[in-house]
Amino acid sequence: MKHIRLLQLLVVACVFILTSCSDDDAAPPSKNYVLVHGAWQAPYVWNAVKANLEKQGQKVTVIELPGHGNDQTAPDEITLDRYKEKVIEALSTIDGKVILVGHSLGGMIISSVAEAVPEKTEKLVYVAAYLPATGQTLNELAHTDPDSQLGGDGILIFNNDGVTVDVKQDQIVNLFIQDGTSEVQDLVLKNYRSEPLIPFINPVLLTAENFGSVEKVFIKTLKDHVVSPSLQDRMITSGGVKSIYKINTGHSPFLSQPDSLTALLIKISHN
Repeated sequence: MKHIRLLQLLVVACVFILTSCSDDDAAPPSKNYVLVHGAWQAPYVWNAVKANLEKQGQKVTVIELPGHGNDQTAPDEITLDRYKEKVIEALSTIDGKVILVGHSLGGMIISSVAEAVPEKTEKLVYVAAYLPATGQTLNELAHTDPDSQLGGDGILIFNNDGVTVDVKQDQIVNLFIQDGTSEVQDLVLKNYRSEPLIPFINPVLLTAENFGSVEKVFIKTLKDHVVSPSLQDRMITSGGVKSIYKINTGHSPFLSQPDSLTALLIKISHN
């Protein structure tokens, strides 16, 4: 009888240990990530990060902004509001809140989205992104950044159509992906398109009640040639950012270090 009792106790103990381990090791609930690319880029830049997140059980939606990628919306019809509406449309198809991630220009967009639908936005994540104050335009913010190489003589080419702007061809790699492999650099060059200009001069109107109520996180890119680290610091200070992370990359960490960026996005979802 003693042996039977001991065996019963061992079984109970094993069940308790297995249950405890199962609880501790259980994967956290999946999150909804919505990824917004920046200027002169397109959804392809998020491919590796999207795949990494999905391998870890996360749900990912990548936005294709009007006038980018395969979208053929006429540039003179594209405004910051059109970008905002495209993201809100995607959010309307997702159950629950989202972690809204914006890169560069995408920071202007996710800010305006959070102002419109704060109830759908769990966190705003700015990846080397413009974080505006109310009433600011991207153009105004960029002009406060003397350390940016994007503003050098002749680098920006304003086209005769009046509604698009280009980057000097021999500066594209240096600006956007100087720290990437040759294959990734070629990918950026292959997918390059002229950028709609009007959204650069559209202001973002933000309130403390809506935009101000959403938690903000900034991923600072330490080798950035487009949005300088000094401007990133100033936006972090003025923008009500709760958490700051750093990644030792240029302007496009999703291309040069997608695994590291993915790890940060997962960490952000837990904090």
